Amino acid sequence: MSEVERGRDRGEALAGRRATAGLEGGCACGAVRYRLAAPALIVHACHCRDCQRLTGGAFAVNALIEREHVEATAAPPRSFELDTPSGRGQEVWYCGACGTSVWSRYRMAPGHLLFVRAGTLDTPEAIGPDVHIYVRSKLPWLALPPGARAFEALYQTEKVWSAESRERVREHVARLAASAGGE
Repeated sequence: MSEVERGRDRGEALAGRRATAGLEGGCACGAVRYRLAAPALIVHACHCRDCQRLTGGAFAVNALIEREHVEATAAPPRSFELDTPSGRGQEVWYCGACGTSVWSRYRMAPGHLLFVRAGTLDTPEAIGPDVHIYVRSKLPWLALPPGARAFEALYQTEKVWSAESRERVREHVARLAASAGGE
């Protein structure tokens, strides 16, 4: 079985994403600053090797949110492209002055969703992961919290995300398509 699901039932609310609206964050030197204008769609603790390398830690905590809800309030970050196992790539945004990675965009995700690094929030303790993903590459000395919802790799969005988050993404993708058609 590829899915190691524990903890909450599908119908239970996702707690990590609720507290994200209005939070602010930025890079280590303060040159890049941002504000989240809406709640995150979901919050992942990702244990994949790429996240381990990018953060220099055991995992990354990423708050997924539509690009239009991430408001830059200072210097804009720079970006670079990385290859991913899907072959579609990942764009990583970082501060040009100090190198702090503030968010990523995985090309396989629908629309223009950003994976905001929760560790760059001014109050990273304000949110926690809704799910742990890619636990197949979790470091063996790290124990997940009791009752944590965990998956060997990725999961089926329709089985994990709230109906509200799925609807927001549908609306987001429709807005993007409408704006692309109007150009």
